[in-house]
Amino acid sequence: MSGGQKICQSCNPAPFSIYLDQHDNPVKDPIPQKELNFVTRTQLAGGVFLTYLPAEKFKTSLLSAQFVVPLRWETASANALSSAILRRGTVSCPDMGALSRRLDQLYGARIDVTVRKKGESQCVGFVASLIDDYFAPGGERLLEPTANLLGELICHPVTREGLFLEEYFESEKTNLADAIRSILNDKRAYADSRLLQEMCAGEPYGVPRLGNEQIAVALYPRMVHDAYRELIAASRLEIIYSGSAPRSRVEDALRAALADLPRKEIEAPPEPAAHALPEEPRTVTERLDVTQGKLGMGFSCASEDAAALLLGNTLFGGSSNSKLFLNVREKLSLCYYASSLFHRQKGLITVSSGIEFENYQKAFDEILSQLEAVRQGRLEDWELEAARSTLLNAYASMGDSQGKLENFYLGQAATGRDETPEILAEQVRAVTPERIFEAMGTVKLDTVYFLKGKEAEA
Repeated sequence: MSGGQKICQSCNPAPFSIYLDQHDNPVKDPIPQKELNFVTRTQLAGGVFLTYLPAEKFKTSLLSAQFVVPLRWETASANALSSAILRRGTVSCPDMGALSRRLDQLYGARIDVTVRKKGESQCVGFVASLIDDYFAPGGERLLEPTANLLGELICHPVTREGLFLEEYFESEKTNLADAIRSILNDKRAYADSRLLQEMCAGEPYGVPRLGNEQIAVALYPRMVHDAYRELIAASRLEIIYSGSAPRSRVEDALRAALADLPRKEIEAPPEPAAHALPEEPRTVTERLDVTQGKLGMGFSCASEDAAALLLGNTLFGGSSNSKLFLNVREKLSLCYYASSLFHRQKGLITVSSGIEFENYQKAFDEILSQLEAVRQGRLEDWELEAARSTLLNAYASMGDSQGKLENFYLGQAATGRDETPEILAEQVRAVTPERIFEAMGTVKLDTVYFLKGKEAEA
């Protein structure tokens, strides 16, 4: 297999060091000095990649295995359901009790199911957390047995007559439907999701990570088992490791653990679907039994200057020092909350706000007014520096959390980018006010979504 390609400086702000025991002897297998400061991405097999994040500063190691597939309404729920079923048991550990005992033998290691949306891809799999070798009792190595258990969950689930156990299927299908349904209970999250669905109708970006309830409840055992077989055979598998084990050892452990992984021609990642700006902004109004209105506004960005758009969005509504927060929420009290999010993968900005029904027009107009202020450069010096500091601090702190690093590098791999927090930070530092104004000048209103009460008047 190919050797690891060096892609970046390590995200850990503090220098690495080799741990020594009380006799000043190296403990276990220290990371080679040449690997200490670099993240690498290695191909282990057909469509199987390892992102190696060397770290000796954490008491735990993290091992993530994520299948990356195109996000589609037809398959999203089946993929999400299959991953949940896999976590119920393997051939050697056929139920949750046996799995728990196995994890207890690994000193309380955890393996969690994850289903995430990264750009126009769905990422389904597992994230394992285990004691790093340096802290393991008695010099025990935990990487290999944990990797083996991950391999069992993926390749050797417990089955009956060639299908998942019916009781596991029905239980997790109910859980999935409940999880999708529960989004409606969080009206802010529901409104944000509905805005994207309406704005990106017909595009993968509009598909929620779990699919929808109608498709979920219609799933049957053969369909889900077939989806699972296709998932593990034809999907790209992104593995991320963070810990103190040398890369060569991690690669060997994973190759052994995934020796039974079926591989066929791997589906190539699709090109991002182009988003078409409507001739006139679309307005969608929905009525539910709510006491607070939810106003969502989606904008299309024509600029390719992602760093300038990111900083411009932070000024607009992406921080607690933003114009939406300080003016629309705090000064004018038009919103219970107001924030914006830059969707880099699609070149979109979405605004999320909670308002009184009767304040719809005032809030709508004021949000557009604050956007115009950013476009025209009506900014104080402190606003620009506060926005820049917000982003730089976020990038700098990323190296303090294995979970944040894993989520970041999964997003990079899933969307075909190879940037690092350090690279993104440098891009933000280099952005001039003129670039912000130019980039934000391309931002145009695309879709408006308003959730109001059944008896309310807009």
